[in-house]
Amino acid sequence: MLLLSRIAGLVLAAALAVTPVLTQDRTAELRSRFSKEADPVRKAKLLPQLSDSEFHQIQPLLAAGNLTEAAAIADQLAAEAEAAVKGLDARGRDPETHDAGYRQAEISVRGSLRRMDDILIGLSADEQKPFADVRRRLDELNHHLIRELFPHRPDAPPAPPNEPKG
Repeated sequence: MLLLSRIAGLVLAAALAVTPVLTQDRTAELRSRFSKEADPVRKAKLLPQLSDSEFHQIQPLLAAGNLTEAAAIADQLAAEAEAAVKGLDARGRDPETHDAGYRQAEISVRGSLRRMDDILIGLSADEQKPFADVRRRLDELNHHLIRELFPHRPDAPPAPPNEPKG
């Protein structure tokens, strides 16, 4: 029984040691596909997978206190999202009627914003700066995507109607 528990412990330790390497390999493969992709729609469709993989790479770095490397990956994540949207915009198509790629980019950016919020909560004010900058860039990009997808939507909600007197 003791031998079985030791073996299980070794297997678990080996699995935990291999996981960051697999995540790095997956991220590298997705980055390669993303950078080589010429079609902006397919590039935008890769963005959710790539962002997810990069956040899986960021989490252990944050836990280990390696904020510089984690911030560099976060910065690259924002740059990739910006590049994908820039490619979609360059097509000159109306996103309101041809939303392929824009939807996936907006969903990915919105998810990245939520994850950045989670990261920022756990950091001190001094440590937050590079991540707050990335969050600001993602927020601006998200607003751009929403305006592109819903151009006829008013920026401010309409005022409530006056209640009848009486």
